Amino acid sequence: MEEDSMSTISCVIALIVSLLVIRVTYVLYWTGRPFKRDPTTSLRTMIILGSGGHTAEMLSIVNVPQKDKYAPRSYVAALTDGMSLQKAQVYEESLLNSENNVEKKREGAQFMQIYRSREVGQSYITSIGTTVVAIIHAMWIVLKLRPQVILCNGPGTCIPLCACAYLLKLLGWSWCTIIYTESIARVKNLSLSGLLLYKLRLADQFLVQWPRLQQKYPRSQDVCPVM
Repeated sequence: MEEDSMSTISCVIALIVSLLVIRVTYVLYWTGRPFKRDPTTSLRTMIILGSGGHTAEMLSIVNVPQKDKYAPRSYVAALTDGMSLQKAQVYEESLLNSENNVEKKREGAQFMQIYRSREVGQSYITSIGTTVVAIIHAMWIVLKLRPQVILCNGPGTCIPLCACAYLLKLLGWSWCTIIYTESIARVKNLSLSGLLLYKLRLADQFLVQWPRLQQKYPRSQDVCPVM
C-alpha cells in the first residue's frame, strides 16, 4: 500500500516537473518574439518611472505617434518619489487638452506608487524585510493592473515589477511583454537594473542607445538616442 502511494506521488511530481519544464521552454522560446495581436486593439501598458532623469527619458520614450495603441496607461513610481508622478500627470493632461485626441475616448491613466526594496544608505540587513514587502506589493500591483506591456529604463523599482510579471508569464496567468531601454547616460556599461534584466533574460526587448554598448551586450538592440 505504501509502495503504491509512493509510486503515485512520484508520478505526480514527475508530471508537474515535466509541465514546468515544458512551460519554461515555451516562455523562453517566445520571449523576444512578437505575438500576433489584433492591430486595432490597444494594450494595457505599465510605465515605470524613477528619479535622476529616468522620468524625463521615459516620457520621451512614450511620446510616440500611436500612443492610443498603448492604453490604458498606468504609471508606477517609488513611494518616496513624488515628482515623477506629477510629471506624468502633467503629460497626460496635455494629451487630454490637445485637439483631435483619441485618448479622450479611452480609459484614463492610473498613477500608483510602490515601496522601494532599499533606500539610499539603508543597511543590507534591514533591507531584507523591505525587499520582501516590495516584492509582495509589486505582485499586488501586477495582479491588479494585468499589464500587457511594461516599459522601463533603469530605476530599481522596475526589478520586482518585471520579475513578478515574468513569474505570472511562466505560470500561464498572463502574458506581458517587457521592453527595457537603457539610459542614454550608460555608454560603456549597463546599470545594475539593466544588467539584472539582461542576465536573467527577463526583457523581451533590450534597447541600448550607444553602439559600443550593443557590441558588449550582443542580445541588445541599438536605437537612436531618445533625448
